[in-house]
Amino acid sequence: MDLHFLLPIVLLAFVCEFVDSTLGMGYGTTLTPLLLILGYAPVEIVPAVLFSECVTGFAAGILHHEFGNVDFRPGRRDFKIMLLMSALSVLGVLAAVYLAVQLPALVIKVYIGLLVLVIGLFILKNHRRELTFSWRRIGGLGFLAAFNKGISGGGYGPVVTGGQVLSGIRGQAAVGIASLAEGVTSLVGWIAYLASGAPFPWTLAPSLLLGAVLSVPLAAFAVSRFSTQRLTLAIGGITTVLGSYTLFQLIVK
Repeated sequence: MDLHFLLPIVLLAFVCEFVDSTLGMGYGTTLTPLLLILGYAPVEIVPAVLFSECVTGFAAGILHHEFGNVDFRPGRRDFKIMLLMSALSVLGVLAAVYLAVQLPALVIKVYIGLLVLVIGLFILKNHRRELTFSWRRIGGLGFLAAFNKGISGGGYGPVVTGGQVLSGIRGQAAVGIASLAEGVTSLVGWIAYLASGAPFPWTLAPSLLLGAVLSVPLAAFAVSRFSTQRLTLAIGGITTVLGSYTLFQLIVK
């Protein structure tokens, strides 16, 4: 096993993970296409990203708890929501491995783009309102996020984080819950990948892990300094941009 640390990859992972741990979305969505542009193959990128997201997801969840952004003490509402999101996310990952459901790629991309765009616009429209907490919305949007992750591998963070905000969860808590739930999801996905017998990309994974881990404490601290309304506005804005960009890509192709 020959470990390599490439400074450009470390810096890239640092920036992408900072955005993800601050807003609850964006690491895999941003990092994967950039690594493809740099010449890495999907068979190298996917397990390396899952591995780094597994470690940083758990680390970010713990640090968000320590900074008071979220309360993961057993029995607390945030802890229960995290368990629900994690369970639904695991179902989504396993569905990607075991279900033989085939949908046209265009249909999936249009669906995800529209869903994320609608969530973002709704958050922007209602960011000044105090949304009422709803377990029903949490469960429904959790299933949608799991479906996205399981069928397409993307569209997870915007739905999980944005969906929580729509369900009455504070922006800080939504980011912390999304981080830890995605850590669980990535762990299951990584184990499933290893179980397939495919080789692990030791040339890429260490650089991604180092850059991502270094950004987590800074991101958790930054979230603790954001006002709830500003963070909610940022989540709504980023979600709207991601949804619009997804649809734009389909139009220009």
